[in-house]
Amino acid sequence: MPTFTTTTIMSSQSNNLNIHRLKINPNTQSNIVTINVGGQIFQTTDQTLTLAGPKSLFSQLSELSPLGPHFIDRDPDLFSILLSLLRTGNLPSKAKSYDLQDLIEESKFYRIESLLVDSLSNPSQFDPFNLQKTLILPLNSRDTASAITATPHGALHVSHGSKITSFDWSLQNKSTTLTQFSAIDSMLAISPILVAVGATDFSGLQILDLEKKGLVLETLNWENVTKSGSTVQAIGSSNDFLFTSFESSRRNSNSILVYDLKTLSPVTEIAHYEIFGADLDSAIPATKLKWVESYNVLMASGSHSGPSGVLGNVKFWDIRSGCVVWEFKEKVDCFSDITVSDNLSSIFKVGVNSGEVFYADLRKLAREGNDSWVCLGDERKVGNVRKEGVGCKIEAHGNQVFCSKCGDIELWSEVVMDSSKKRDEGLPERVFRKNLMGRVKDMVGSRVTNLAFGGNKMFVTWKDQQSVEVWQSSVRGF
Repeated sequence: MPTFTTTTIMSSQSNNLNIHRLKINPNTQSNIVTINVGGQIFQTTDQTLTLAGPKSLFSQLSELSPLGPHFIDRDPDLFSILLSLLRTGNLPSKAKSYDLQDLIEESKFYRIESLLVDSLSNPSQFDPFNLQKTLILPLNSRDTASAITATPHGALHVSHGSKITSFDWSLQNKSTTLTQFSAIDSMLAISPILVAVGATDFSGLQILDLEKKGLVLETLNWENVTKSGSTVQAIGSSNDFLFTSFESSRRNSNSILVYDLKTLSPVTEIAHYEIFGADLDSAIPATKLKWVESYNVLMASGSHSGPSGVLGNVKFWDIRSGCVVWEFKEKVDCFSDITVSDNLSSIFKVGVNSGEVFYADLRKLAREGNDSWVCLGDERKVGNVRKEGVGCKIEAHGNQVFCSKCGDIELWSEVVMDSSKKRDEGLPERVFRKNLMGRVKDMVGSRVTNLAFGGNKMFVTWKDQQSVEVWQSSVRGF
């Protein structure tokens, strides 16, 4: 029989653990690890414990002798939940009986919070046909939300007035940061704690550390010809780059700057326009920036309201050459809002006159240009003078497109058709269908102002409402 002493791991506020290795007979070979948590015995394997990652407490236990038991002075019921998470990658159904904040704190102690995040707020769990309104997040402010941005795992940042309110991935904890802006118009999450923010009445793009009370880590400016200030019109990003649309304070020039996302060093400048006379095209700065990974291009769009109606342009830029690859000039039923879906290889817009959704297949742009738009609704409304699309929002996420109209949110999806049915250009016929997510009864008369997506959640803000609405796909265990 081998001789051994029991390892004791004490709970600690600082999470500094004192682990004593067992003295055993080196000839003993076993894959079973026995653990005593708060007086309850658990048995598992080295392989299961190592799934927690090298920095976790579980991994440290796997490095100890397989004999035991190794004592941990923690709650055994919560430990049982986390051990099931390690074994299956999912929380067991009994996890519903426990407070989420308790599970989060326990996962932090064992240093496996990332596994809990993956099980409860993973982007792969987003199911657009299984979204339910689960929560209202109050902003505790008189100001309504002007911009929202979410991280891939569902941490949320909301700007309202001069403040930014942040919610962690679980939406259990929030903090509010005061900024130098009187109001924020553009905001993009770079990480759970870093955001890029800008405004149309404030010079420069600021990178803020929200964990350090909004510390300004960097201010990025565009040095325009007139040496005036440079206000931010839009922010976008790819995996490697940060894109910012600037306009000079005198509104006589605009440009898009590309920065390295990690170092924030300038990489290149594209779309630089100096405005002369009545050149309306040059006078329109980009107010929306979307990266299209599959085509390696940046979509930049902007519109302008004048005596002849709403005019706009959509340009796709190759940032390496600084050249325009495709371009739309919007004159008839210009977009009220526009987005691009890499997954669907299409652009989608809401017509400002018609209020209808249109799409254009990216694969046909080079050949058809402005004639690429296909109306998914009533095309007769294109000449509508009532401007039914004003204030509508449209965003693509995954394989779906979400469009807000008054108090409704439409969900557009592509229907898989017989690939043998092809049009003249040789591409399969495409059909999109609409589902209504429904009008929110207490929001009648209001309209959506922002849509954002993160983890298994969709975030919605409404005009004149000091809160954020959370729509969430159900997850096993919670």
